[in-house]
Amino acid sequence: MASPAANLKVNGARLWDSLMEMAKIGPGVAGGNNRQTLTDADGEARHLFKTWCIAAGATIGVDKMGSIFAQIPGTDPQAAPVYIGSHLDTQPTGGKFDGVYGVLAGLEVLRSIKDLGIKTRHPIVVTNWTNEEGSRFAPAMLASGVFAGIHDLDYAYDRRDADGLRFGDELARIGWIGEEEVGARKIHAMFELHIEQGPILEAEELDIGVVTHCQGLWWLQVTLLGKDAHTGSTPMLMRRNTGLGMARMIELVQTIAMEAQPGAVGGVGQINVYPNSRNVIPGKSVFTIDFRTADPAKLAAMRARFEDEAPAIADALGLSIEIEPVGHVDPVTFDPTLVERVRAAAARLGYDHKDMISGAGHDACWISKVAPTAMIFCPCVDGLSHNEAEEITPDWATKGTDVLLHAVLETAIITA
Repeated sequence: MASPAANLKVNGARLWDSLMEMAKIGPGVAGGNNRQTLTDADGEARHLFKTWCIAAGATIGVDKMGSIFAQIPGTDPQAAPVYIGSHLDTQPTGGKFDGVYGVLAGLEVLRSIKDLGIKTRHPIVVTNWTNEEGSRFAPAMLASGVFAGIHDLDYAYDRRDADGLRFGDELARIGWIGEEEVGARKIHAMFELHIEQGPILEAEELDIGVVTHCQGLWWLQVTLLGKDAHTGSTPMLMRRNTGLGMARMIELVQTIAMEAQPGAVGGVGQINVYPNSRNVIPGKSVFTIDFRTADPAKLAAMRARFEDEAPAIADALGLSIEIEPVGHVDPVTFDPTLVERVRAAAARLGYDHKDMISGAGHDACWISKVAPTAMIFCPCVDGLSHNEAEEITPDWATKGTDVLLHAVLETAIITA
């Protein structure tokens, strides 16, 4: 199979202009974006993306989850398409690049193919997956999850936001319920280009992250019950203090993660204490633990160790404890053949690169359940993401998209 020539590159200035134009839709309060899924701003962004794709020669399909599929034909009408996918929705205080970079880089691939008159055997499709962020309607990666059979359509339509508004109703309101059955499309392969959302590439002055795996996770919700009591008049040895128990368990989470190195993380992100009064010893504390690693055995061991050791902490303080699993994703190993094409493309183009593991979830994780999938990372400033100050450079954006173009064309097979 012939590889694309090393001088084959995208129009970086056009890509950057598109990113900045899209960023005008759903502006945030501090320079980023608030374009949450199924809002009016999301609808406007979808229309702009559709207009651009049609101008690039693509035909548009939309499924019943509102995911958009922009397709250019291949020379073999029987060949399944090569997909490029990410998302246009953002966090409430999101940046201009998380998700949208991967979608508009896919558009730039279509534009470059048109400009250069390239023909491929397989069709190529650029996808905007609905509700990747999950910030308005939980869970995250919802549409790709329905596509992969993780969730069913009724479950997705019945998700509600903080105001009680229903996902299915809001999708209809903005006019983006399509006719296609979700998951009916055939996928030859899928690539997702994304900002790293971490500091490694920038710190090591690298251009490209070749993503080999995505971490699995366990989310555990811990509920401790003790006894509310006055902080001033209750002797220290007579307290049943759930706040103290929680503090010792947070330290346990840190210890477990550090002793599981390398390649493992753990932390406590959500904490609620009751009655949450400054002069009352908390009689109830509820907190969530997030363990992540790409090693399935290590992930299971981290959860098991916490569940084994935390009850002893509770017992020593006179507390009851309940540990409830509230989220789980198996680690993902991306397709070795596609990963090697990404690695080879970066080398061919002369871009410094390294193999990486994604610490965050992406649509590619669910699609990997039904089709060969790979991911590409570009650096982001200070590793900052899910923040309005999120930033990348035009050079980083261009190099990531060059690698995407090469990997896609090698997979879609350039024809004479």
